[in-house]
Amino acid sequence: MKIMIVTDAWEPQVNGVVRTLKNTTRELTALGHRVEIVTPLEFRTVPCPTYPEIRLSLFPKGKLHRRIDDFAPDALHIATEGPLGLAARRYAITHRLPFTTAYHTRFPEYVQARFGIPLAATYRFLHWFHKPSLAVMAPTPVVKADLEKFGFTNVVLWTRGVDLDIFHQMDSKVLNTARPIFLYVGRVAVEKNVEAFLKLDLPGSKWVAGEGPALGELKSRYPQANYLGVLSQAELAKVYAAADVFVFPSRTDTFGLVLLEALACGTPVAAYPVTGPIDVLGDGGAGAMNEDLREACLEALKIDRNAARAWAERFSWSAASAQFAAHLKPLPRATVEERSATA
Repeated sequence: MKIMIVTDAWEPQVNGVVRTLKNTTRELTALGHRVEIVTPLEFRTVPCPTYPEIRLSLFPKGKLHRRIDDFAPDALHIATEGPLGLAARRYAITHRLPFTTAYHTRFPEYVQARFGIPLAATYRFLHWFHKPSLAVMAPTPVVKADLEKFGFTNVVLWTRGVDLDIFHQMDSKVLNTARPIFLYVGRVAVEKNVEAFLKLDLPGSKWVAGEGPALGELKSRYPQANYLGVLSQAELAKVYAAADVFVFPSRTDTFGLVLLEALACGTPVAAYPVTGPIDVLGDGGAGAMNEDLREACLEALKIDRNAARAWAERFSWSAASAQFAAHLKPLPRATVEERSATA
């Protein structure tokens, strides 16, 4: 099957959406599919207000439509609700091309945290965007249920995985500070609630790996913490393995791939009992969840690292990608050929 994925999230961004799409593309290719990804790298872009790492494509309609015509996909998946996603949605509706979409992040909560826009307003936009989709792929049952509460009727599950070869247990001493070592990895932004971790009264030392618009302010306010920039996956695996506890302070993530990466390296997780951690950790004993994040951190110190690794081994990218492919809505071959001939 020829599959086209359109996404506004791509390199140089380092986040769960980009990682998910890269791993999914690799696995789909291994299954024999031909995959093309349309990203902002092909277009003129401007930085997103308050978040310059995110690039917004300028006037992508014409070029994007030509890309779709030239590839003539059997299935079209729109991964994000940005400029490219909107242009692909318009094309699909105009040409009566079935398509699927995905709900990767709690976008309304992010917008509210950044700009104060009410949740209901953003959810109305999302409902409009995803309504024509034949399947909206959500990462967990809790997120699926949340979307359905807001009137979404076409939600299906598309779980996530972890590369168990890259992220594995090892003897690592790359974080050579006082123990116990507590680690956060991810985007450093207000919606990630990183400050909730940094202000905790914990023994040992704290590390933050990642970049984002809140990094400068947090460095200034919490100079006692240790900060790393963006790392390669191999470097990141060593960092996870060197930590005693991985702290996940976010209350808005729909899944949290970093949870699986940390667990795969044998590092127990401390988190709030919210969507994301609840779905990933479940009752597997690989992490501690508590509304008192400090208590969760201290409890996680008692967890066996082998138990953390064993829980991560339940997740694979091959199974997640097969699930993704099963949700695609291919256009009948004759219709694809007819559309290509008349484009």
